Amino acid sequence: MEIGIVGLGRMGANIARRLMRGGHSVAAFDTNPDAVAALAREGVRAAGSLESLAAMLASPRAVWMMLPAGAITENAITELSRHLGIGDTVIDGGNTFYKDDVRRAGELLVKKIHYVDVGTSGGIWGLERGYCMMIGGEKAVVDRLDPIFATLAPGAGSIAKTEHREGRDPRVENGYMHAGPVGSGHFVKMIHNGIEYGLMQAYAEGFDILHHRSIEALPESERFTLDLADVAEVWRRGSVISSWLLDLTAMALAEHGDLEDFTGFVEDSGEGRWTVEAAIEEAVPANVLSAALYERFRSRVERSFADRLLSAMRSKFGGHIEGRPPAGKTS
Repeated sequence: MEIGIVGLGRMGANIARRLMRGGHSVAAFDTNPDAVAALAREGVRAAGSLESLAAMLASPRAVWMMLPAGAITENAITELSRHLGIGDTVIDGGNTFYKDDVRRAGELLVKKIHYVDVGTSGGIWGLERGYCMMIGGEKAVVDRLDPIFATLAPGAGSIAKTEHREGRDPRVENGYMHAGPVGSGHFVKMIHNGIEYGLMQAYAEGFDILHHRSIEALPESERFTLDLADVAEVWRRGSVISSWLLDLTAMALAEHGDLEDFTGFVEDSGEGRWTVEAAIEEAVPANVLSAALYERFRSRVERSFADRLLSAMRSKFGGHIEGRPPAGKTS
């Protein structure tokens, strides 16, 4: 198939490469001309603007947006829609808020332009591993774009089939699904990322406990100096908590055992907040996911006001004097 791609960052550029490797014709645009030039050397048809990108494609056109959520994506879709026509499709593969998808689809429908939202997971590894995709949109449009999704997906690989799935959509076993109408793809991806926050926090806290088992505050006979890289590695092999996140943890600990190269300042990209908001709307308890989000906020504050106020209260009601963290504990 022929497709246009807007946004050639870490994921967008690799999406273009994977599609080219799969035999698709790719035209691409980015506001950074160096990013476009780099891919042009690999066979992408380079566009100097959104207008020229649209002109390069034959109708019905499909353009995949891979941009940061928010105003950047909003403005790019608004501009692109001026150069598209009846029956064309805008695909948003970024981490857009699902309610924005629903609104945009309605706005584009007036121009008879289709809109498809694709929650895309795979990060910088997607070029080789493929991308897990959760897709929202009209069935006929999603089906027409299936060759694109099939190429980007990881495929069944060596993962054993789940029993009792007879008669279900076979695309799911290849790593992509049509989740439902517009917005549903990004909604499923949003919850995916909220769960990701919780899993990452659980690993982080567990390894922190392991890391501090040698502190002087403990009885000497109960102190253990543990090789965390080896712990992560052994857990990868047959453990019930094995996962790709654990694979990446093992890699990080083997390469940076003391983690001194990292500040511990953890950003959140929005999906965790939206997941908690959805839980509130639905009155669904989400204790772990909420706590994981708040811990990311916590990581950005050293000796926060709240910490200082707690110390002050303890001083006032009990005469407690501020102490030092246990030896070996730095935060």
